[in-house]
Amino acid sequence: MKFADFHAGQIIEAGPYLVTEAEVLQFARAYDPQWFHTDADAAAGGPFGGLIASGWHTSAIAMRLVADAALAGSESFASPGLQYLKWPNPVRPGDSLRLVADVAEVRRSEKRPTLGILRWRWRLFNQRELPVLELEVTSLFRLEAA
Repeated sequence: MKFADFHAGQIIEAGPYLVTEAEVLQFARAYDPQWFHTDADAAAGGPFGGLIASGWHTSAIAMRLVADAALAGSESFASPGLQYLKWPNPVRPGDSLRLVADVAEVRRSEKRPTLGILRWRWRLFNQRELPVLELEVTSLFRLEAA
């Protein structure tokens, strides 16, 4: 989508994305090697009752879904950061995730009119409609002069 295609109040949906055990293990071993992400036997007796995906893996899945559904082919070039990030429920191998992105604000920078600013809320839900990720992010877009 191009920057001009976004508008406040817009809802963008993407998915499903099937999370596999192999992917959970691979990501965790590379980036978040805690036992409840990397050892299914130990995790079975842990507080979550089984293996769970890293929250960072969950965030990366959301980024992939957003990139495919909304940012591919856009003028997007960066993000200055997040307002908040929450993982209210764990993601487990076999979960099917879907994204809902709510556009809160779309505007051109007053100081730099070739900069588009998009503020939006991303949420991921599993197949039981439980939220597994919620964040608010600002995305920046390189635009032509107005």
